[in-house]
Amino acid sequence: MKMKLPQPFTFEGGKRAVLLLHGFTGNSSDVRMLGRYLEKRGYTSHAPHYKGHGVPPEELVSTGPSDWWKDVMMGYDYLKAKGHDEIAVAGLSLGGVFSLKLGYTVPVKGIVTMCAPMYLKSEEKMYQGVLAYAKEFKKHEGKTPEQIEMEMEQFAKTPMNTLEALRGLMADVRNHVDHVYAPTFVVQGRHDKMINTDSANIIYNEVESDKKELKWYEESGHIITFDKEKEQLHEDVYQFLESLDWSE
Repeated sequence: MKMKLPQPFTFEGGKRAVLLLHGFTGNSSDVRMLGRYLEKRGYTSHAPHYKGHGVPPEELVSTGPSDWWKDVMMGYDYLKAKGHDEIAVAGLSLGGVFSLKLGYTVPVKGIVTMCAPMYLKSEEKMYQGVLAYAKEFKKHEGKTPEQIEMEMEQFAKTPMNTLEALRGLMADVRNHVDHVYAPTFVVQGRHDKMINTDSANIIYNEVESDKKELKWYEESGHIITFDKEKEQLHEDVYQFLESLDWSE
């Protein structure tokens, strides 16, 4: 049975717009429930896919942060072209890193970072994550264990040379966090095993926003948008957006 791949989405809810950004090796389903929640409350949201994401993992290894940043900017420009003059941004993990980068690159109404890393993992550890993602993707495709093993042997021979650039992107954003002046809501799962959770403190302490908030979710891990407190997260993000100074 052919697997149905997730697609980018746009949910039209109103004049206020939110760009929703997924994580590394993730896709739009990371933020889909949040998008639906905001749509019901009068917000339009758009979630692009980064190049090489939401497709077979063989396509991921030949892409890198410069490709993904282009897709983030295209998502922002897409909302602009649809007539949304005021755009907030919310991102999970790498999407949170990109949200901060947007904050000092283009005008944004507000920023939500969810479990965004500011500390750098080794490339080897990041590549282990890519391998785990590839194996999981192949399982979802319905392939036999034997076929998966054979394909993974081939896949492991293809190094992902852009991981160094990904570490460089994170270091660059961390060095520019104090250039962010937009209102910022920092979300962090207490049980996040994927990143160093002190990242949340770094973001909160270093953004120059007059209006900033840090909230720890005591029952949640890294993919906080799917975890036990997702309903509370949805409401908190909505309340943060409502607190912004929208012109309409």
